[in-house]
Amino acid sequence: MLVYQDLLTNDELLSDSFPYEEIENGMLWEVKGKWVVEEGAMDFNIGANPSAEGGEDEGVDDQAVKVVDIISTFRLQEQPTFDKKQFVTYMKRYIKLLTPKLDAEKQELFKKHIEGATKYLLSKIKELQFFVGESMQDDASMVFAYYKEGATDPTFLYFAYGMKELKC
Repeated sequence: MLVYQDLLTNDELLSDSFPYEEIENGMLWEVKGKWVVEEGAMDFNIGANPSAEGGEDEGVDDQAVKVVDIISTFRLQEQPTFDKKQFVTYMKRYIKLLTPKLDAEKQELFKKHIEGATKYLLSKIKELQFFVGESMQDDASMVFAYYKEGATDPTFLYFAYGMKELKC
């Protein structure tokens, strides 16, 4: 199994059990999330039968907790939303922190294409939810989620160059 960690914080953000598609010249990974019933949520039957005892059968109270698989699996922490100005400020700081961690070839590609990825994210800024990894560090790679038109499950966007791959 492959796990993808944030290059800046070492937080686990994704694994190969969630396939991704490269977009924006390989700058972003697009990953489909899914609403699921939280692991450990159970349906309890305590043996009471109200209809047999002359009462009404009200059915089972569904206490199952629904979560988004990626958020739950990697313990992503939602952050307050950014306006365009705040997002540009974040991106400038992120680029400054990430660039020195990349090898020379990746630095060139990153510098060449990160502006396009930033514009792509800015075009969706009002639709995005913002997440960081479990450590909740401000200088971390962000993970973005949004709902494509008509979708009931969220789509996640990751900075491809902000990830390192580990074999588990």
